[in-house]
Amino acid sequence: MKKDTHPEYFPKAVFSCACGKKMHIGSTKEKVEVEICSSCHPYYTGNDKVLDSAGRVDKFKKRASKKKK
Repeated sequence: MKKDTHPEYFPKAVFSCACGKKMHIGSTKEKVEVEICSSCHPYYTGNDKVLDSAGRVDKFKKRASKKKK
C-alpha cells in the first residue's frame, strides 16, 4: 500500500456557525465554518418560514383539504 495517502485527522476540530455556536468535532480540516447549524436551522428549531409571493402554498393547501373530505 502507498504511504501518506490519507489526510491528517483532527479529533478536536472547531466547528463554528454564523449564529455563534461552536462545537468540537472530528474532521480532516482544523476549522469548519458553516452558515446554518442544528441550533439555528428552521427545521430543527420549529420556526419554519414559508416565502410565498404567488399564493402557491395557499392554493396547494386548499386542494389538499378538498381531497381529505
